[in-house]
Parts: sequence; structure tokens; C-alpha cells
Amino acid sequence: MEIDKAVKGSSDRRLQTKYKNATYVIERAFALYEFEEVAFSFNGGKDSTVLLHLLRAGYYLHKEKTKQSNGNQLDSIPECRIRTIYFETPSAFPEINSFTYETASKKKPIKAIFLGTRIGDPNAVGQEQFSPSSPGWPPFMRVNPILDWSYRDVWAFLLTCKVQYCSLYDKGYTSIGSIYDTIPNALLSIPDSSSSKGNFKPAYLLADGRLERAGRAKKSIPKYENIHVLRNGVNDGSQHQISSLSASIISVGDEILHGIVKDTMGAMLCKKLYDIGWLVAHIAVVPNEIDSVTEEIERRRSTDDMIFLFGGVGPLHSDISVAGVAKAFGVRVAPDEEFEEYLRHLIGDQCTGDRNEMALLPEGITELLHHEKLAVPLIKCHNVIILSAANVSELENQWDCLLELPSTPVARMEPFVSKFLSTKLSDVETAESISNLCFSFPDIHISCHRKSRVGPLIISLTGKDQKRVELAAKELSQKFPEGAFSEVTYK
Repeated sequence: MEIDKAVKGSSDRRLQTKYKNATYVIERAFALYEFEEVAFSFNGGKDSTVLLHLLRAGYYLHKEKTKQSNGNQLDSIPECRIRTIYFETPSAFPEINSFTYETASKKKPIKAIFLGTRIGDPNAVGQEQFSPSSPGWPPFMRVNPILDWSYRDVWAFLLTCKVQYCSLYDKGYTSIGSIYDTIPNALLSIPDSSSSKGNFKPAYLLADGRLERAGRAKKSIPKYENIHVLRNGVNDGSQHQISSLSASIISVGDEILHGIVKDTMGAMLCKKLYDIGWLVAHIAVVPNEIDSVTEEIERRRSTDDMIFLFGGVGPLHSDISVAGVAKAFGVRVAPDEEFEEYLRHLIGDQCTGDRNEMALLPEGITELLHHEKLAVPLIKCHNVIILSAANVSELENQWDCLLELPSTPVARMEPFVSKFLSTKLSDVETAESISNLCFSFPDIHISCHRKSRVGPLIISLTGKDQKRVELAAKELSQKFPEGAFSEVTYK
């Protein structure tokens, strides 16, 4: 069979593995269901074209193995005249319709339908290679042989096997929807002053598979709306309250818990959030265990506006943060083709094999936050942002990029202002006055610490109203002899 020979004769090991896995799924489906009980959903696009020829190959291999197991001699195998389903729509491209009618030349209930769904497609969330139909649909099995294929895998197959595909792909279209939301991919444009419409290179020359849908109309992204939350100080219903957002910080690392390194990144992130007016409600260090990450996120995701997670991200056995996030939201990790392309550009040939574990992200809830200064985008899953920084310098760069995003999920709030008072008075002497001050100024955070056991007591007054902070400091000072307090500066 020419498809099987073409793939097995190529030098593309990744394609061979993808082909082997896909035809195995197809053979399993033909073994489970009678040929008259299966159908093929075909829409004329590149993915379903790949599936069409994979079905031919899988059917051939299935029949070949059946004959061998029965001890029959190999005679001619009948063509795979599978029942084909095509949904007509007035918004389809004429080229798609004509190609479909040219390609697709039994009355028994359909029990399984082959689909050309790939991970990354909007309807792929939650699907496996064999997935029952959704509630509300007639009962049948969805069979997805190319679920884990990428854009580059699709074109590697089509070009290797030299099969016919829709002519739109030779005109610069890389992902085809309806006539209303699809245009040629501008990244394939060839400047040509003689043509008002311009010329385009074919789809298989798109070097970056993550930009496959650059020719599809994008949905508008709603702007971030500040949510003002009252969570500061004693809430006694007075008019002096603070509008702010709160965050939790989760640091993943056995090395921190074992005392090998200090959590300097957590401290820096606290300062960064403080500088833009956010309250850090909670900071935790958890071990490199999936359940530890999951449990911490589950505790904080509904009480805080944002969770920042770092550590445990990468290719090592201990890098479990992404899996922990996925488990916290009840989803699986699945290959993300766009993220895989970023990693391929970053690490090149170092990323070997047919499956890049670092490209597995929480399915259906992942948003990639792009910035030109970042080699790979940041990962956002609902209200959890995963930072891949391994040190303070990298974290500072990622934080700056996060704030510079046009639709940043981290809104700048009214900044905090602080005043620090130093005194040689004892804790016993100041305790009552400071306690009373907390009730008089519920909008001011008041905390105390000493740098050393015998050093002066440092009282910090933090709020968002400079006048209120100054007034609180003045009221405290007036309760003691002049000179009992002096102002100090912290960087």
C-alpha cells in the first residue's frame, strides 16, 4: 500500500512514530466495530485529508493482519469504501466543497466515527483517542487517531505521501474555517506590486506551527476590570477602607524546605506586588509533590484574586508544578502545540523524541501570555500564573514583562505608602497604644519587628492614603514623650 510504504521509507522518525500510533488506533477501531458500523467525518481540510489516507492505510494493515492470522494467502484487499459524513454549510469555501465531492465518491446504525481532531482544536478538550459522544448526541464512539499530531506532523505526512489536498493551502491558507472568518496567513505573504491581492507561499512553508491560526479572525479579549476588595485591617464599617486585590505566592522546592537555599524569589515577589498596590495574603513553600501543589492551590484559588506559582517547572522528575495545577482544576495535561513550537525554537535539537514533556499543559484552561522579551510565554490557568524563573534576575524580567502586556491580568492598583518609626521603648510600654491605634485606623496595616534581639523596635504603618498614614504616626508619637520615636527609611 503506497501510504504505508511512503511513511516507512522516509527518514522522518517522528512521522513514523505518529503514523504507527495513528494506524494502531484505526486498526483497533476496525477490530472493535464492523466495517458497516463506522463512519468518517470529512470536511475537506488538511487534518481530515490526513485522516482519510490514514484510514486507507489502517484498513489495509487491519485486513492484512486478519488474513495472516487466518492463514489465508494475501490476495487483493478491497478498497476502504467507508461511510463518509460531511456537513454542508453555505459559508464553506467553494474549493472545500468541490474537493470534498471529488474525494468522497449501507444502511446500518453508526457506532463509531473517525474524526480529524487534534489537541489544540476548540473541541478537543477532554477527548481521548476513544471518547464517547457528548450528552445530547446519539450514542457513538469518537475515534481520534491524530489527536497528538502537530501542524508540522500533518504537513510532513501530506508531503511525504504526495497526496492531493485542497488548493487553498497552496494559496497561503493555513487554517480554514468559513468564508467569513478566514484569510490567507499574512506570514506567508510575498510582496508583489503587480497583484492587488498579493501572492502567498503554500501552507507547508509556514516555519512556525504555533501561528497556524494567524489567518483566522480573532475574538476580542475583554479588558481586565478592577475588582475592589475590602480586605485590609479591621473592617468596622467606617468610611476609611482600602480598595485592593489580594494574591497568594506558592514556591515549590524541596531545596528550600531542606534549608539548602533561601526563598529569595518569594520575598522579591512580595515586594513587587506591594509596589503595585496588591495585598499578599499568603505565601507558602511546598515540596516537589503534585498533591502538595494541588492542595495549596485548592485552598487559595477561591479566596485570592491571583496565585503566583514558581519552582518545579521543567524537564526533571521533580518538576511537577504544571501537573499540580491541572489536578487542582480537575483537568488533564495535554500536548500544547503552540508551546511546543516555542520550546523547539528555544532548545532546538536538544528536544528529542516524539513527545516533549515540557509542552504538556493543563488542557482547556491554559492561556499563553506572550511578550517579545520572553523566549517562551508565561502560563496562565484561570487565576494561577506559572512563572518559570529559576532565579531573582529571571523572575524580575518575567514580572516586568507581565506588567507590560496590553491585557495584563495583573492590574496596577493604587500604590501603598509606608512610614517606619524606630523606638527604644520596650514592647510592654508600647503594646497598649499600638493596639488602640489599630482600632482607630482600620485602614492602616500596623506591624512591629526588631532586626536583632536588643535592637530598636521598628513599627511600620502602611496604607494607601498618605495623609492617613501621617496622621496615624503623629497620633502614636503624641502618646509618648517627645523624641521617643524617630523615622527610619527602608529600601
